[in-house]
Formats: sequence, structure tokens, C-alpha cells
Amino acid sequence: MSTPTTITEQTVDIWGGRLEITVKVVGAGSPLLYLHPAAGLAWDPFLFHLASRYTVYAPEFPGTSEGNPYAIHTIDTLSDMVLAYEELVRQLGLERPVVVGQSFGGMLGAELAAAFPALPDKLILLDPIGLWTDTAPTANWIAMPPDQLPDLLFDNPTSPAAQAMLVPSDDVEQQQAAAASMIWAFGCTGKFVWPIPDRGLRHRLHRIAAPTLVVWGRNDKLVSVEYADQFHKLIADSTVTVIENCGHIPQVERLDDTVEAVDKFLV
Repeated sequence: MSTPTTITEQTVDIWGGRLEITVKVVGAGSPLLYLHPAAGLAWDPFLFHLASRYTVYAPEFPGTSEGNPYAIHTIDTLSDMVLAYEELVRQLGLERPVVVGQSFGGMLGAELAAAFPALPDKLILLDPIGLWTDTAPTANWIAMPPDQLPDLLFDNPTSPAAQAMLVPSDDVEQQQAAAASMIWAFGCTGKFVWPIPDRGLRHRLHRIAAPTLVVWGRNDKLVSVEYADQFHKLIADSTVTVIENCGHIPQVERLDDTVEAVDKFLV
């Protein structure tokens, strides 16, 4: 099956016309909703792989779209943001999409599936944030100096995959613009998780009815792998895949292993 490479863009008005969401779309087939991590939406081989089987809809979190940074001021609470994303799904006309979320997007996907149990056909959570225990505190990625992020996000920050993601251009101005965009995205998403990235999700996870796959990097330094077991215990119909020699972003650092786990789950 060929892999689509053409990305189209839709603009969707929600929240009584007060919020405009940009949605990137690629692929063909049944719908799949992808919820990106705190740093913003980045297209990678994992998403193109998903697009070989599904139509991937990837909304940009409010405030992270180019030219619309102040959209983030429209919504102030996580519960309202969850309602807004459900409204977005309806506006897009998606019927029981597969929902895939990474890190912050994983938390958002879990919240969406808990609030609206009939919404997802299946749920995939890649190293999601959203739970907290004092014995394994989540690292504060927002306050992390940019030059220390590679060590936080990757088991091997010098690997070609990590370097390609973190240093996407040789152009200094482009690097500076990308860094500024990332910092702003951290602020937009951080509004809904800090000072402690726990908004009571553990009390709602039992409501998730969709079959759920939890994927975790064994050596995740941002969110400890011990949280994988907590998600598993709290979501009734769930399975866990732990990927060895892997940090916080398995679909980048261990693409083949991640694809294998996801494809097996989606059969």
C-alpha cells in the first residue's frame, strides 16, 4: 500500500464561532484523530505510516497555529478544552475515529475518551502525561533550557532520529524561529497542565470504554515508565507495550518498534 504524502489543511470554527482550529489532513480510509505533544504538531514518518491506512486528522492546539497565536486565550479550563475538541470531532464529521495522542496529546486523548466514551473506536496513548505520584514526579519540560531538552526527551539524544527532530535546519534564523515557536507552544499547552500536570485524570480513566493501547519508552526521563502500569490498571480494556532503549518519543526514537505495536493493535 502506497503512503500518501500530500497534506491538506482545513479551518474549523467551533466554540460558538469564537475559536478557529487548523486541522492538517492526509491519507484515505477510516478516520484517525492525532493529538500532538506539547511542542506542537510535527509531521513525521509515523503519521505518514498511519495515513497509509487511515485518513489522519491532526488539529493544531489553539495558539500553536501560524498567524493565530492568541487563540489560546479563548479557553481557560481543561474541561472546556475537552468539550471544544469533542465539538471539533463533530464538526469534522468523524464517526468513531481511532484516537492517537502523544505526551500532552495522550492526556488530551484520554480526557476526551473518558468524557465521551462512545467517541473513539480505539485509543492509543504514547507516553501520556496526566498522572502524578510523588515517588515519580513528571519533569518540568517548560522550564527546561532548550539545550537540555534532547537529554530529557531521548534515551540517545545523539541518534540521527533525535537530531533530525531537534535540529531540523542548518539555517540559524530558522532554528531561532523554531525555538520560539516551541516555547510558545509549551506555554499554550502548559496552561492546562502546570504547576502540577495532574487534573484528576486518574478519577476519570475508568470511564474509557474503547480498547486502549499504552506505549511507553522504557527509559522515559520526562514521565516515568511506572505510569504505564497505572494507566493499565485504571483503563479496563487496555494493553501495554514497553519499548526498550527508548525515551519519551517512541514513534521517533524507535519508529519500527512503535509501528509494530500499533499495527498489531489496530488489526
